[in-house]
Amino acid sequence: MILGLTGGFGCGKSTTAKFFAERGFRHVDSDLVVREQVLPMEEISAAVRAHFGDKVFLPSGLVDRPVLARIVFGDDSERTWLEDLTHPVYYGLLREMLRLEPAIDWLVEVPLLFEKSMENWFDFTVCVASDRRSQLARLEQRGLDRALAEQRISKQLPLARKIELSDLVLWNDGSTGFLKSQVDRIVDTLSPPKASAPFPANPDVPSSQVRRRNFRPRDGR
Repeated sequence: MILGLTGGFGCGKSTTAKFFAERGFRHVDSDLVVREQVLPMEEISAAVRAHFGDKVFLPSGLVDRPVLARIVFGDDSERTWLEDLTHPVYYGLLREMLRLEPAIDWLVEVPLLFEKSMENWFDFTVCVASDRRSQLARLEQRGLDRALAEQRISKQLPLARKIELSDLVLWNDGSTGFLKSQVDRIVDTLSPPKASAPFPANPDVPSSQVRRRNFRPRDGR
């Protein structure tokens, strides 16, 4: 099974992914792949330097991501340029990962899953959501300035639209235990022997908190 995980910036995708990993899913963090595998590639690094200049590089020769982030989140044309450079390479790496180990369960964390029309890469799409106040509070706890947090949130598809498009929605307005119980419920329901069964009754997770939409098979990547 291949699940695509998305959600709003600061809604708890990483925590959700950890709970899926505890249930046996292989987690792919798309941002981490771009950061650690794509950006350091010689041809990618050279293109970034030619476009943005030395100001976006550390003395070590690695990309200074906070500096680059300030530039691209402040200018849509620059952000589009960087995505057009890095995303095709990332897609190739992801395809190869999935191809080499087709028998395992994957959870692919993709913040821009719907923005980049990646729905058909996955058996099911999962969105983790929370209210705006909780979202901003988490980002501030991570040391992100509120104005910058608001700016980054504005560059993504509205959370309400991601919720509408997703097969499954998890709500992260409560405790981590509550979030974990929702993940457990999804995994138990989507395991092969139960894939066509309705969601089981679970007194700890109200039915309104984990929503089952019209499931569809992937039709090609």
